[in-house]
Amino acid sequence: MENQVSGIFSLKDKLALITGGGSGIGFDIAQCMLAAGATVVITGRREGALQEAVAVLGASAHYIVNDVTELDKLEALVAEVETRFGEIDILVNNAGINLKKPALEVTDEDFARIVHTNLNAVFSLTRACAKRMVARERGCILMISSMAAYYGIDRVVAYAASKSGVEGMVKVLASEFSKYGVRINAIAPGFIETNMMRTAMSSDPDRMHKALDRTPMAKFGKPADIGWAAVFLASEAAAYITGASLPVDGGNSIGF
Repeated sequence: MENQVSGIFSLKDKLALITGGGSGIGFDIAQCMLAAGATVVITGRREGALQEAVAVLGASAHYIVNDVTELDKLEALVAEVETRFGEIDILVNNAGINLKKPALEVTDEDFARIVHTNLNAVFSLTRACAKRMVARERGCILMISSMAAYYGIDRVVAYAASKSGVEGMVKVLASEFSKYGVRINAIAPGFIETNMMRTAMSSDPDRMHKALDRTPMAKFGKPADIGWAAVFLASEAAAYITGASLPVDGGNSIGF
């Protein structure tokens, strides 16, 4: 994907750190940010997947192997990124996990695991980056929320709780950090065609039909739809947007 963004939407000379950037939506966010002129650093647990991703993404993409659930290593991750590649302008908290199981069957361990990855780790990494961004009085932090934070979707109680927590975090951090020039926003993807979604939907055709029926655009989104939304929110075009949660969902959140 060649550089195709200029002017106020450009991310030229910006450095973006994207967790879980080796596959899925994170990879497409990286692709779109690169096309907007940014340098990106992607993280994940599997070095092979990160190496393959960077080979496709090109010379302005780099990777660091990191597990966001190891909270005591996140300060060091931020320090390494800034030492090797420069100051972080954009953080995209993309890494996350899901669990589809009836609520009565969700164990305490299940619940804690989802919340730890999707909420605790997001806060810890955000705090590590925000310390530096606030001191520099500039920066943009993006969270990945979900339709599960907007309305009740059965069998995802831990996931929905974690993403609802992210929504609350966005509002509070925006109220604290915005006066320092650091903006905090969320993107709430609808039903996006990723390998993970295709696997989930193929095993639950009723859910697939229900999702499509309440999506006014009557189709699933593409990962790049999330990527370009991330570019917009990270750019100067969104300079007066903070504390917001943007549904990118073909109208699903307002569908009947």
